[in-house]
Amino acid sequence: MNATVLGPALLAVFGLAVGSFLNVCIHRLPRGESLAWPGSHCPSCGAAIRWYDNVPVLGYLLLGGRCRACRAPIGVRYPAVELATMAVFLAHGWALGPTPLAAVRIAFGCALVVLFAVDLEHQILPNAITLPGILVGLVASVWLPPGPRSALVGVLVGGGSLWLLFEIWKRFRGVEALGMGDVKMLAMVGAFLGWEQVIVTLVLSSVAGSLVGLGLIATGRGSLGSKLPYGTFIALAAMAASLAGNRLVAWYLGLL
Repeated sequence: MNATVLGPALLAVFGLAVGSFLNVCIHRLPRGESLAWPGSHCPSCGAAIRWYDNVPVLGYLLLGGRCRACRAPIGVRYPAVELATMAVFLAHGWALGPTPLAAVRIAFGCALVVLFAVDLEHQILPNAITLPGILVGLVASVWLPPGPRSALVGVLVGGGSLWLLFEIWKRFRGVEALGMGDVKMLAMVGAFLGWEQVIVTLVLSSVAGSLVGLGLIATGRGSLGSKLPYGTFIALAAMAASLAGNRLVAWYLGLL
């Protein structure tokens, strides 16, 4: 097989396999369950999932989206996460090539996939992902971009800006518009991407969240008091910043 084809093919396979594990994280972390034990099983009946039914995406399709034992429906989230993780692998491989930075950014992207899905479903952002993520990002920055200074400033800017908004809103409105999970998540983004890209992430996520919020209000499905899973918008914006943040900054500066 040609090397130009083999590389993306391997990334796709690894991405699907890792995506299968991320589904375990997404299901178990909010419930405080072990990631290692018990093995994969149906959440409805508890039956162990056979290895050939656990093949990413293909197993879901062959089973018709239902458990082999009890025929309970399997959420579409499972193949969606596997495909999204494959896309993370392929996109970073294409953007950064076979480099150590690509490996670090892929790990970062996997963390974003978990945080996106958990926040969307439960409106929480597990410390088990964000806090180790901050540490990993800072350690990696010693040898790789954005560099330790930018990463440390990114943690302070990312976490500090949201924490300040959290405190201001809480003091003046008496409500918590944001959660501390959002603060820690944006600090993690800063550790991996640096202060410039954490600003890009903050701007993009705020615009996206505002547009969705206005859309919900306009359609009568939300109000000014509705709380959106902001971590989902941070995840999407941070993914864009990871892949094309420098080009976005250059484009914006070109408009000035």
